[in-house]
Amino acid sequence: MSMYQVKPVSPDIKIDLPTCMYKLPNIHTRQENSCSSDHALQNGDVDPAVRALEVRQDEIMRKLYELKAAVEGLAKTVTTPDADLDVTVSSSLSSQSSSCDIFKATKNLDALLGKDLGALRDIVINANPAQPPLTLLVLHNLLCQHYRVLSTVHVHSSVSSVPPQLLSCLGPKHADSYARHMFQLGFTLIWKNVPKLEMKFSVRNMCPIEGEANVARFLFKLLAPYPSDPAVATLVDSWVDTAFYQLADGSAKERAAVLRALGSALGRGPWLCGTEFSLADIACYCCLSQNGSTSATAANVQRWIKSCENLGHFGPAKLLLK
Repeated sequence: MSMYQVKPVSPDIKIDLPTCMYKLPNIHTRQENSCSSDHALQNGDVDPAVRALEVRQDEIMRKLYELKAAVEGLAKTVTTPDADLDVTVSSSLSSQSSSCDIFKATKNLDALLGKDLGALRDIVINANPAQPPLTLLVLHNLLCQHYRVLSTVHVHSSVSSVPPQLLSCLGPKHADSYARHMFQLGFTLIWKNVPKLEMKFSVRNMCPIEGEANVARFLFKLLAPYPSDPAVATLVDSWVDTAFYQLADGSAKERAAVLRALGSALGRGPWLCGTEFSLADIACYCCLSQNGSTSATAANVQRWIKSCENLGHFGPAKLLLK
């Protein structure tokens, strides 16, 4: 017989223990809540507080960009002699592709012009509305196809009125025109009573370039390099000068001589300076169209005019001639 005997407890006897001593937190519920939160974050949900902070930050950054654009625009106006601008009419941004091979190798602006600390490089052009610069409108159209251009038209107080087509010659206003940091070039055309067209590039330095021919040369070099062959480069420059000084402003005898020279040159190739479209073609086409001499030209000159128009670069200039 065993030394220890355990007496069974009668089923009628109840043992009450103090339950308050044995209460534990509901571990399973807490774990379930934690798992549910982790699952929500894994599914891509964002804490509403974090989302609110992000929205607030985006709004602050947008306002800062607007303020920066306003300050830069004010600084530009104050440091420019043309501060008394009356009307701001249009801005445009275009990203179309060019149809001409010569413009496909457009270089980086930093490589062409050197690095600039500003948001964008400003090109400010003063032009007389009595003599609209058709070549600059063509080159502006080409620049918009290769760079992000913020284009604006202003009217100076020295001009009493400007035709509507001149006010919209650079295209419609872009929705992001307030954000200067989004653009590479600023193209500002000011209709002003000036005897000769002038351009100021980089307003801080205030280095003017006078004459439509010289401004056209500067703008064209932002699109394509001049021919490496000195003879061809000289030929291009010669045609540009001929276009502006003889075809546009010359006597009837001088214009007739230029038309004969055009016919002779175009009998040797599709373009004025050989096999490639160049600034010479832009200048001669615009000056020929502006003085209304396109109808009385030789057959090969007529073919060249059609070839220029088929490129699609001369649309803005043709609108002003209607």
